[in-house]
Amino acid sequence: MSTSSTDNSKTIGIVAYLTLIGWIIALVMNNNEKSEFGSFHIRQMLGIMILGLALYILNFMLAIAVGSVILSWTIQILMFVIWLLGFIGAVQGEKKPIPVLGEQFQQWFKGIG
Repeated sequence: MSTSSTDNSKTIGIVAYLTLIGWIIALVMNNNEKSEFGSFHIRQMLGIMILGLALYILNFMLAIAVGSVILSWTIQILMFVIWLLGFIGAVQGEKKPIPVLGEQFQQWFKGIG
């Protein structure tokens, strides 16, 4: 793989973690020039976004039922840490899956990226 191709893959990986719009941009960039590194991080971020949405909905329902602010903060901090682990992996040029669900994200979303 050439240097410019490696730099482009790393850019795709990093951009994928920058909000939903960044993820869409990374997906389009990766479709132009496929890279395994870019695809890996696109799948990781898709999984993180879906997990975040599911936890947000669960958190909302629990907040109504229980009224616990501590649980809400815990979930938000957990999601931030998961996102940060993925982002740091992309910045460092590593294909390191996030803990617990990272490998499943790669399997579930193997057709994406």
